[in-house]
Amino acid sequence: MTKDDGPAPEATARRRPRGSYSKGRAKRAEILSEAVRVFAESGYRGGSLKEIAERVGLSQAGLLHHFTSKEQLLAEVLAERDAEDGARMFPPGAPRTGSDALLRMAGQVRHNTTVPGLVQLYATLSGEAVAEGHPAREPFVERYRELRSLMATAVAEAQASGEVPADRDPVMIATALIAVMDGLQIQWLLEPDAIDMPAVFDTLLATLGLHVNAG
Repeated sequence: MTKDDGPAPEATARRRPRGSYSKGRAKRAEILSEAVRVFAESGYRGGSLKEIAERVGLSQAGLLHHFTSKEQLLAEVLAERDAEDGARMFPPGAPRTGSDALLRMAGQVRHNTTVPGLVQLYATLSGEAVAEGHPAREPFVERYRELRSLMATAVAEAQASGEVPADRDPVMIATALIAVMDGLQIQWLLEPDAIDMPAVFDTLLATLGLHVNAG
């Protein structure tokens, strides 16, 4: 084979899967990003696979090549949301535990009031996920385990520094904080004009001796 003959067919074949895999991952990431926007704008019922597919230049069948079902896409959208929320709450260098972490939850509650579609998606899917065999059940179980662990550590460190009363079980406090956040979201979705989520959550933190500077 001369220089002008180009690469051997075997070499070309070996390179193709890598490029195809890279493109597939990029398209999958694009779909997830667009799905987050669609569900944030239109909510769980209003956001359709057809609209998401059109936004990323695919047919509905083409979208389902990357995500085998609507349930899988919804579960991964929530995982994407968690990743974005985590990056917002804990940018590089920000403490992930102690009172600072607890106060950052208040900032997350405020942010949630700006994305009602995603809040609706989360509330709806978390309710459906309690059913045995639902594809989102295990992701939600794992999410709550990780969140309880993170928040319990934050509470324990705040107790050690004297910022939160030490006579209360940190796991119980963490579980209650998460439950209040989720329950508040449902009440707010039902009556957004009657429920002030940030004010209620700030009041709860105040009972622990933590005062939020909302400025």
